[in-house]
Amino acid sequence: MIWLSQILRVIELQHSITTQLIDIIKTTLLVLPSFISPLMPFLLILASFFLNYKFNSSNEIVILKQYFSLKDNYIIFIILSVFIFTFYFFNNEFFSVNQYHKYKVKELEIRNNLKLGVPSLNEFHIEKEVSIFFTKQIDNKFYNVEAIIFEDGQFIKSNEAKIEIDKKNYNIIFNKGERVILNEIEKSKTAFDIFVYSIENKEIEMLMLDKEHFNTFELLKEENKEFFLHGHNRIYQYFLVLITVIVSFKIFFMYVPKKNMFRNYIFLFLGILILQVFNSYLLYLLKNINFNLYYYYFLNFLILTIFSYIILNFNENN
Repeated sequence: MIWLSQILRVIELQHSITTQLIDIIKTTLLVLPSFISPLMPFLLILASFFLNYKFNSSNEIVILKQYFSLKDNYIIFIILSVFIFTFYFFNNEFFSVNQYHKYKVKELEIRNNLKLGVPSLNEFHIEKEVSIFFTKQIDNKFYNVEAIIFEDGQFIKSNEAKIEIDKKNYNIIFNKGERVILNEIEKSKTAFDIFVYSIENKEIEMLMLDKEHFNTFELLKEENKEFFLHGHNRIYQYFLVLITVIVSFKIFFMYVPKKNMFRNYIFLFLGILILQVFNSYLLYLLKNINFNLYYYYFLNFLILTIFSYIILNFNENN
């Protein structure tokens, strides 16, 4: 659902998107690792629930308890927890940051191209400034090109052309061709190896760094208050994921009827949701009023401890 919404966000429906759709789909895949961080506690709960449901259906949890000692179970738990936490940490700090940067660069390229216009029927018209006619297009390059530049009365014929975005300009780069100029000031015909025509004053989107471009350590060094607070939020999320792993493991090995199991996971899911809402409210206070950072950690960890105690005892009593 998130992936599809991201695709729709990039696409501008007023343009023909037949030549861009595959690029958009491939590009939006790069942003998926960034969604793991805020969703990780809920993904763990859902994964644990479906695995528990499958094991309970065939009594495999009972078999595990009979053939594995408590010590063996703890060893399995520690190995799985280290694996999950390592994956989460590596994704947060390295993989998602790297992929998100690639995504933003490619997304801006696509969005700027969509604003510029999309070639169709071997023709490309850039507002009322330039018309390009070509026989084929491969990887954003046009081949056997004939172009008309209306303002200067220029007619261009070249082997190939491509469009690049540089600062605030769209640059059309023609390679190996001839240029005819017919206007009141000049009438000429020249051959060229490279000819660049720039179109200015277009609404080009520029790459702006946001929170997802940085890892936690970099966020904590940022002077931007929003970025700095997001770094502390990531630290809290690590603890929240760790608690979710522990609680999910505890529920997983509780052999209870399916009805009770479903209730336990719903209770856990809603509890994590409340914790995230409470954390968001504290972040809002930090950003908008003189709220102490120590209070942020104290209140968050206090409610996290209370929640963990309640849900662990809730399962033991039920």
